[in-house]
Amino acid sequence: ICLVLFSDLSSGINAEYGDGFLHGLTKMFQNNRSSGSVSITLKKYDGRTTRQKPQQPIENLCLIRASDNKVKLSTVISSKEVTKFQMSYATLLRGNMDSLKKHDKNKERKERKRKDL
Repeated sequence: ICLVLFSDLSSGINAEYGDGFLHGLTKMFQNNRSSGSVSITLKKYDGRTTRQKPQQPIENLCLIRASDNKVKLSTVISSKEVTKFQMSYATLLRGNMDSLKKHDKNKERKERKRKDL
C-alpha cells in the first residue's frame, strides 16, 4: 500500500500540491475505468497527526482522501483555496463519470413481477 501526501500543513494548499492530488486522482479513475472502484472521503482537519488534546485551530482545513485498495492519496485544503479546488475537482468528476452503468428499470420490474407470482 502506497501513501502519497500532497500537502504542506504550514501553508494550506499550494497550487502544485492540489494539482498533484488531482493528477493522481485522474490516474486512479483511469486505472479503475473498466472494473474497480475509487473511494473519496472529505472531513474537517485540525492539523493533528497524533491523538492529542484538541487545540483551537488557526484556520479551517479540509482533509481529502482517495483510495482504490492499491493506492492511497490525501491532501489538505485550506479554507481560502476550497473554491478553486472544488471547481477543479468537479470538472475532474464530470470528466470521469462517463463509464458509469445505466440503471435498467425494465429488468428490475420483471424481477419484481416474478417474485410476486
